[in-house]
Amino acid sequence: MMKESPSACISIKEGTHVAKTVLMPGDPLRAKYIAEHYLENPVLFNDVRNMYGYTGLYEGKEVSVMGSGMGIPSLGLYVHELYNFFGVDRVIRVGSAGGLSEDVHVRDVVIAMSASTNSSYVTSYDFRGYPAPTADYGMLANAVAAAKEMGVSTKVGSVYTDDYFYHPDKDANLKAKNLGLLAVEMETAGLYLQAMANHKKALSILTISDHCFTGESLSAEDRQNSFHEMMEIALKTAISD
Repeated sequence: MMKESPSACISIKEGTHVAKTVLMPGDPLRAKYIAEHYLENPVLFNDVRNMYGYTGLYEGKEVSVMGSGMGIPSLGLYVHELYNFFGVDRVIRVGSAGGLSEDVHVRDVVIAMSASTNSSYVTSYDFRGYPAPTADYGMLANAVAAAKEMGVSTKVGSVYTDDYFYHPDKDANLKAKNLGLLAVEMETAGLYLQAMANHKKALSILTISDHCFTGESLSAEDRQNSFHEMMEIALKTAISD
């Protein structure tokens, strides 16, 4: 059975709920993986449109994990509802990104301080100018501390959230690189804008799975190991905030 919900996209199953902090990978199957491999007693709270959401315990503290889909429109929909309809206070994106900077290499974990974007999503807030999508500093500091404790190499800085996976401007990534942006992905700016608009908290933690200029890319085995590090940083951040 489902509880009555103001949302058409999230229907909380009877007897379940969403934790105050939600980890959010793009792929709902990755959400399922995180729940099954890292959480104690994970319970499925949502499976509408196969966008799996689970709540369980990590080191004795309650955490949820749910997929977001690809791109700002999909993530923005789910995050808005989590913040406004289901009492969520913090969302941590865990995803992959393409490296832009020469200082970033495959397997590096990037913690996004802010996110530039080409998305028109920023214009919907009726702000006189362009808002600067920015992480919650407390969560960012906790993530950096968790990574240091784990001995994981991280880069902290600005990333580029692109509406295009295949951009018609072949020089788009070069222009982003020349502005000092570390990596390119498709969701972080939307997450940070939603958090800012709803007076909530958000952080994006990314693993570099390939590099846009060097041609480096991870094997399936290496990708699994690197994502493991990112997931643990995110979970430690979730319970330390």
